[in-house]
Amino acid sequence: MARIDTFDRTWSRFRDDSLVSRIATTPGVRPFPDDAPALFEVYRKLYEATDAAVSPLVGAALESLGYDRAYSLRASATPAAVPAWADAIAWDGTALTTLRPVLLDVGAAGKGYLVDLVAALLRAAGHAEFIVDGSGDIRHHGPSTMRVALEHPLDTTKAIGIANVGEGAICSSATNRRAWGNGLHHVIDATTGLPTRNVIATWAIAETALEADGIATALFFADAERIASQFRFTYVRMFSTGRVESSPDFDGELFT
Repeated sequence: MARIDTFDRTWSRFRDDSLVSRIATTPGVRPFPDDAPALFEVYRKLYEATDAAVSPLVGAALESLGYDRAYSLRASATPAAVPAWADAIAWDGTALTTLRPVLLDVGAAGKGYLVDLVAALLRAAGHAEFIVDGSGDIRHHGPSTMRVALEHPLDTTKAIGIANVGEGAICSSATNRRAWGNGLHHVIDATTGLPTRNVIATWAIAETALEADGIATALFFADAERIASQFRFTYVRMFSTGRVESSPDFDGELFT
């Protein structure tokens, strides 16, 4: 719990005392904890693989749509624009330089990363097999294989398939989760500042939950082949038309 609180005090945009909240009000140079480079590295790869659609700079856009600290769920008339990475921030491996007040949101990969950090604590404590379930972001360690149902985004009482996951992680994202208003949800295209429409659910299996979480977000915006230039993974995704796509080497079963 202490490790989770430390992570939250760095990255949460929902608490006043976090590092992210301080950056949102005062630009400058801010040192980050030792675990930050891995998260920024994944975000840079996601940013490049999706032509800037996945960005850690979407915090203000999410707030303008109503996904704010108070959970008002009331969108403003004009969505906040998302700045380009090079125009707003510079990361040198230990410190983040902000050229203007910016509100970071690492929801595209941060929860998966926290799952990995908890898993590392369990391994260090000598646990030979375990599952860390971060509500859709799951890390499995051990010799067995777990079977994970892929929830149907249009009917949560059903699954569209089953994934078999050994050592590694599976992460999912869907537009029916954290959704409100007329077509508003948490999966934001940073190039427009608006919720995405074409893909409605994704599942990614990778070595770490950090990568799987980020890839699951990237699959809303980019072809799998493009993302594969940066990461190794298998995947399933569902489009708004109902079509389901999966990687040729996906280990599991699809019902559609």
